[in-house]
Amino acid sequence: MPKLKSNSGAAKRFKLTKSGKVKRSKANASHLLTHKNKNRKRTLRKGALIAKVDERNVRRLIPYA
Repeated sequence: MPKLKSNSGAAKRFKLTKSGKVKRSKANASHLLTHKNKNRKRTLRKGALIAKVDERNVRRLIPYA
């Protein structure tokens, strides 16, 4: 069976944790930061986990992650 191709866009956006959950970064942290308060910006720096319902679809996009 041939190797599967990873979706390169998904490979840049998602990583797997040791326990097998899918980690993502938060949105709204790249520009227009001057009007966002520092507590909000600090929270946006932290990672998050994707929703359980999306996990199956994301795992198909990154088969070897």
